[in-house]
Amino acid sequence: MAFKPFDLSGRVVLITGGNGGIGLGMAEGLAQAGADVCVWGTNPDKNTAALERLRPHGTRVAARVCDVSDENAVIRSFNETLEEFGRVDGCFANAGIGGRGTDFENITTDAWRRMLAVNLDGAFFTFRAAAGHMKQRAEAGDPFGRLVGTASLAAISGQARGEHYAATKGALVAMIKALAVEYARHGITAHTLLPGWIATEMTEPAFAYDKFVDNVMKRIPMRRWGEPEDFAGLAVYIMSTASSYHTSETFLVDGGYFHF
Repeated sequence: MAFKPFDLSGRVVLITGGNGGIGLGMAEGLAQAGADVCVWGTNPDKNTAALERLRPHGTRVAARVCDVSDENAVIRSFNETLEEFGRVDGCFANAGIGGRGTDFENITTDAWRRMLAVNLDGAFFTFRAAAGHMKQRAEAGDPFGRLVGTASLAAISGQARGEHYAATKGALVAMIKALAVEYARHGITAHTLLPGWIATEMTEPAFAYDKFVDNVMKRIPMRRWGEPEDFAGLAVYIMSTASSYHTSETFLVDGGYFHF
């Protein structure tokens, strides 16, 4: 018999950037565990492809086109998600963009602001909508909520030529710790995921560079890149009642890279 707390039937999970990479890996795990899932992404074709992968799991799934850096788009998309599903139990702010390996003194103001707009403002807009909804439900006698942000190993280690990216991820960790403290009384927990080197579209250019692969792979004790599905079980645990007393965690998922 399966461990009952991991049965997520009746739960609704929103995942921004859920149409690919880590977001889709978590979406598949959550759907397999019984959760209804709504993914947001900016690419309609990727949204459609994601739904084709999620539907066979048998739960309700939907996708919306949303640029999380647009405050009004987030508000509108969140309200539409509520209208369709009736509730949001878990909110995974996973949407983000990566840096281009630019020397710090050559990072433009536009690049800096774009990075903050997507990676940090986007998480703020999304969490603000979700936290308000979850708190309102708790005050009505239904205390349950999960706020989860996808940061990066860059949040806790020095990432040369990616200071704008690292700044957003470090700030995300700090924001989520504050959310964990403020909303714990409402049955809402908050966590941050810190991925290491994961095989996604964002990392494809780096993984195609032989010198990079040679230098990095030997520093990963598990001797492989992470895969999106490596986040599925973690997402299920966080969404389950088994994690009810666990909050403000930074889950490092890097195959041992940071501690090597």
